[in-house]
Amino acid sequence: MDNVVIVEIVILAMIAAFLGLRLYSVLGRRAEHEEEPVPTRFEKSGNASGAARAPQPVQPSPVPFRPRELAGASPATERGLQEISAADRSFNLSAFLDGAKAAYAMILEAFWRGDRDELKTLCSPEVYASFAGAIDAREQAGEQLDNRLVRIEEAVIHAAALDRRTARIAVQFTADIAAVTRDRDGNVIAGSLDDAIESRDIWTFSRDVGSAGPDWVLEETDVA
Repeated sequence: MDNVVIVEIVILAMIAAFLGLRLYSVLGRRAEHEEEPVPTRFEKSGNASGAARAPQPVQPSPVPFRPRELAGASPATERGLQEISAADRSFNLSAFLDGAKAAYAMILEAFWRGDRDELKTLCSPEVYASFAGAIDAREQAGEQLDNRLVRIEEAVIHAAALDRRTARIAVQFTADIAAVTRDRDGNVIAGSLDDAIESRDIWTFSRDVGSAGPDWVLEETDVA
């Protein structure tokens, strides 16, 4: 076998060895990636590189205690909050009160402008019927409300209880409201936007703790 053939064989062997190493390297890296767990949509990356982190067990959420929220609360109310927190591990008192204040503003404003559709999504059927009846009477009289919620001064827990699977929490709101009633021509017939009136209301919100949805609805209204 001449030297030229030997050289060609050596060169081909080197090329084959090189390609083999490259192929092993690619497959090896691919296998390593395939062994990494793929995060599901319920998992979050554990670091900036996107590495998946195993989901942590859900722990019961404690009821954050702030004196202003539970000022003067009875032992029965505190016990009710603990029972609700035990039955609904996603419950958080601070978050609930923030949502209650937002709902208070949304429901009042929907009632003032006569938005029945929004009221229906935020209230129980009984409370909705009461609001809708008042809107009907107002429209028949040709009157319009031009009210403004100036501020919510305070929102504190008034009562709380768990009745089987239904959680009920009553919140006492203290708010400043500027109230004006206009006739069908837009003339002011009662109230003034310059003078805000302090309003004290107790609204009871309820929720089925077995429901997948997080929504609370207004179940009852009362004057404090």
